Amino acid sequence: MTDVVEFLKSRRSVKPRDMTEPAPSPADLDTILTIAARVPDHGKLAPWRFIVFEGDARARAGAIIAEVFAQKHPDAAAADVEAERGALLQAPLVVAVVSSPKPHDRVPAWEQQLSAGASALNLVTAATALGYGANWLTGWFAYDRDVMDRLGLKPEEKLAGFIHIGTPQRHSSERPRPALAEIVTRF
Repeated sequence: MTDVVEFLKSRRSVKPRDMTEPAPSPADLDTILTIAARVPDHGKLAPWRFIVFEGDARARAGAIIAEVFAQKHPDAAAADVEAERGALLQAPLVVAVVSSPKPHDRVPAWEQQLSAGASALNLVTAATALGYGANWLTGWFAYDRDVMDRLGLKPEEKLAGFIHIGTPQRHSSERPRPALAEIVTRF
């Protein structure tokens, strides 16, 4: 267990621009998604699902993001629209975690949304444990209903985030972490 603890203590996100091919193999992706689905889930509701963007699907999703951006920002510079088009192109694989709460009399939507967040973190952790770089990002388009609709989300669904995965080109540097004395109280 010491290896697992040391891994968790040192886990770092990798910026998508610092990732390259190869993406996870189909077998590795199945392992990553299996681990992502193994989270606390009161009521066994599976209140999350995954959308995998690989290959040309990343560019097709980027085209949607750019089109919506251009519609909402008609005065935007062409370079800004193109930057939005590339939002999912830096890493070779992107997995959207969709929060998909189910109506339930004993499991509130908030608890189900937290389960989706746990799923996203497990996805990042599993990818990292397999030697890939991973990063959980959102961006304006993760909250935009027009983008969500065009990516196939149902009206009651939301995006917990996009997990960018690839092979790290360099090690990420450590960043400051909060001191426990600043974030822990005892009741």
